Amino acid sequence: MNGIIVIDKPINMTSHDVVSQVRKTLKTKKVGHLGTLDPLASGVLVVCVGDATKLAQFIENVEKTYLATICIGKTTSTLDSESDFTEIKKVEKIDENTILSVLDSFLGKSLQYPPIFSAIKVNGRKLYDLARKGEEIQIEPREIEIKSIKMVSPITYEDDSCYFQFLVTASKGTYIRSLCRDIANKLGYPGYMKALRRISSGCYNIKNADTLEEVKNKNFTMYSMLSSLSDFPKLEDPEFIEKAKNGMKISPKAVFDIFKQYPSKIVIHQGEKLIAIYQYQESCYQAERVWN
Repeated sequence: MNGIIVIDKPINMTSHDVVSQVRKTLKTKKVGHLGTLDPLASGVLVVCVGDATKLAQFIENVEKTYLATICIGKTTSTLDSESDFTEIKKVEKIDENTILSVLDSFLGKSLQYPPIFSAIKVNGRKLYDLARKGEEIQIEPREIEIKSIKMVSPITYEDDSCYFQFLVTASKGTYIRSLCRDIANKLGYPGYMKALRRISSGCYNIKNADTLEEVKNKNFTMYSMLSSLSDFPKLEDPEFIEKAKNGMKISPKAVFDIFKQYPSKIVIHQGEKLIAIYQYQESCYQAERVWN
């Protein structure tokens, strides 16, 4: 069994918990996931089964879209609801246009400081392990890109704090917890992420996701490996297929004659069956990964 399952991860489960349940249900150890979701987050978790686990390096850098609930006026050490409040500041009414202007200011590329409590490694050690031990941590900012961001709910006020939901599409490596913190800080307040739901990951959307119960009952959709490579140039020609099956090099001229350019990577397939992914290097196309 080879392919991709799009699962709607429930809250209070780790991404690894989901993988373990899929392994148990499908009776196979070759299961992995792309893009970790924290236990308090829900939504799209792309799970690779069988030979699809070898696709990770090609599809893990996709954009992701999230629905986030932000709290302005309070913050926590983890920047989510998992820990106690560390700072509280009473929120007066905030003008909606001011909030919209602040959201727009995050569009494009910028440097973001990840949360202290995260799985990022510093000198081979995970940040959250260092944070729990109270060690001093020097965190370097990372470049991210916000492709779109918009408020999608009314602003509400409760317990001297301000809440609203926003929809954001961002590059790999973007921490929505940090984004919530930074939005609130620009408005002059502490803030944290109260809730998070991943709406899409690459070409996979929550509308097409299956629940773990559906997977358990064998009532789920297994997407082909080819479906995850929708953005890659594709070739389906007997000559290319035969060369790909044997891992042979492909002439750049043959590729240029078809695409009128030299794509950095090309996908060779036969119907819905993925045969190989080729990379342009050293003046020719060489097989980077072949599936037999």
